Amino acid sequence: MSTNQFVADYQLNASKKIVYAYLSSASGLQEWFADKVRIDEDKNYIFNFDQEDHYAKQTIVKANLHVRWDFFDPKSPNSTTESFIEFKLDETELTQSLFLKVIDQSNFYTLDELEGIWEGLISKLKETIGG
Repeated sequence: MSTNQFVADYQLNASKKIVYAYLSSASGLQEWFADKVRIDEDKNYIFNFDQEDHYAKQTIVKANLHVRWDFFDPKSPNSTTESFIEFKLDETELTQSLFLKVIDQSNFYTLDELEGIWEGLISKLKETIGG
């Protein structure tokens, strides 16, 4: 199965601190990203989409800047699927505009499918944060 990497930047009209809470916490992600988000006793995130669980480890956490999840098969947690989702926040000094960079490496979707998925997700995020 081939791996596709989708990368896109989206402008948001909200503060870094507010947006970061929606990108990095289970409760924030559940509002726009997944149907349900849980954290298990090993601090793994469990993202539920369409009644299917997807397990991920939060591998990068930089407050108000950057967060990344590496997905794995819970039946063999030490194996890597090479699938991950990464969010990076960048604020331009000149215009004070906030941009969200999404990097989604997936074994399951084509680049066209990922583009459509993220357009919908970012619209939902903007609706949620009012930006």
